[in-house]
Order: sequence, then structure tokens, then C-alpha cells
Amino acid sequence: MIRLVALGSGGSLPSPRHVPSSFAVKYGATYLFDCCEGAQRQMMKFGANYGQIRAIFISHLHADHFLGVFGLVQTLGMIGRRDELLITGPAGTKKMMETIFSLKELAPAFPISVKEAREGTVLDERLFSVRAFPVKHGCKALGYVLEEGEKIRFDEAKAKSKGLRGPMFTEIQKKGKLVVNGKTVRLEDITYKQAGKKITYSGDTAPCSELQAAAKDADLLIHDACFAEADGKMAKEKFHSTAKEAAECAKKAGAKKLLLTHASNRYEDRSPLLKEARLVFKDTLMAEEGLEVLV
Repeated sequence: MIRLVALGSGGSLPSPRHVPSSFAVKYGATYLFDCCEGAQRQMMKFGANYGQIRAIFISHLHADHFLGVFGLVQTLGMIGRRDELLITGPAGTKKMMETIFSLKELAPAFPISVKEAREGTVLDERLFSVRAFPVKHGCKALGYVLEEGEKIRFDEAKAKSKGLRGPMFTEIQKKGKLVVNGKTVRLEDITYKQAGKKITYSGDTAPCSELQAAAKDADLLIHDACFAEADGKMAKEKFHSTAKEAAECAKKAGAKKLLLTHASNRYEDRSPLLKEARLVFKDTLMAEEGLEVLV
């Protein structure tokens, strides 16, 4: 299972209850999608294990999405980190990070690798990959897709009908075929392919075709829902989405679950945002700090 924790769920202006949108994915190591101020404290608070962080994926260079990087790096240095940290973002990320980390007072105690992307694979792990895609915001901005590869599953009924038992399952995986009761059984005859899990993260964006495509068949779509439909004009002017637009994207993409995020703090009560989204796409949640979703 992939464990996702909402570290922040708000818009760019923090409030007493909410910090800017940021998510931790725990899958082997820990991976951040955007990095709100005080990210390490949020990770400590909600059990997201900041000490095992492997990579940070920044959606764009508006301050609320990257300011937490510098405090997090300082904290990691204080606990003795030596492993490299990957930071990925849009064009301009490398120059900004290198400039700030060149300051003596903020120099990291461990290696940092900064990559810039427009689209394509930015991380390829054993269990999954992460790829970037462009979205529509008021600056260069990215969304990300975390996706497992296809999994080979045994068709237990077929396997047992051909005589496979116990350690034979391990043996046929290693050899690809096995002689059972005088007959050759091939691995492909008793297995099937199962699609891996997929999480799509929109970052900040107005509705766009690139996000629609990236969200296709996602197990979880995390979508900007900065505004209510009544404030749709403002959403359009600021290149954000309404909760209804997020729901329409999830529905058209065939996503299984929708998680709304980046809600403006003008909505002290977020229930109207959730309600308008659920009228279009029933399986919708509103992100709140500390919320966990298993995928």
C-alpha cells in the first residue's frame, strides 16, 4: 500500500488552522510533493518520517510551494544526514536552489541534486516511477504522476489445476517454466498482469488537457480546488480551479478517488467546496492537515 499524508491543504496565505498545500508519500522511503513552510514539523506531527525523505517534487516557484525546503534541509543536516536529496522542479529551480544553498549560513551538510523538468520521467525507483507534465498556471508549473509498473499475479485456480503447490510458485517465477506431473507449465499460462497504482498530483492549475490526460484511470487524483464555483471568475483570473472543475476532471478521467486541496483561506468552512464537488464526483475528500489516504 502507498501511504499519503496531507502536510498542508491551504492556499498561499497560511491561517491558524491550515498551512499551504503539501503532501508526503510514504512508499519505502518518503517523497514530498511540494514543500510547505515547517514541512519537517508537519512530518514529525503526522508521522511522515522526515528522516527517510528521498526526493522533493516542486510544482512551481510560487513561494508557498518551496519555502519549506530550506528549513527541512537544515534539520536533516542536524540529525546527521549524509545521503543525497533529489529536488525536482520547473525551469528556474536549479538557479534558485544553488543561489540560496551557496550562502554559508544555509550550506547543506549533504549532497543535493537539483533537476529541472518540463515533462517526462524525473525519478525511476524499483517500485514505481514519477513523471512530470506541464499544467496551466500563471508561471511555469508542473503536475506529477507517481505510478507503479504492472504487476504479475498468479491465477490461483489455474495454477492449482495444473498441479502447482507450495515452493513450486517460487520456482516457476525464477525459471519461467516448470515440469509438473510430466507436463510443462509456463509462467504466462498461470499468471495475469495487473495495473499498478497511480497517483496524479495537479499542483496549482486551471483546468487543462494535460492534467486531464495525466489523471486518466488514476487511483487518486489530488487536484487544486482553490475556489468555489461562485468565485469562478477569480479562479480563472488566477489560473486556479474550482472544486466543481476538479470533480469534472476526475469524472472525465475515470479516476477512482478525488482529493481536493489548496483551498483558499477565504473559506473558513470548506464544506461547500466538498459539497459542490460531490455533486459531480461522489468519491471526493477534502484534504486536511494530518489526513491519511491509503492507495
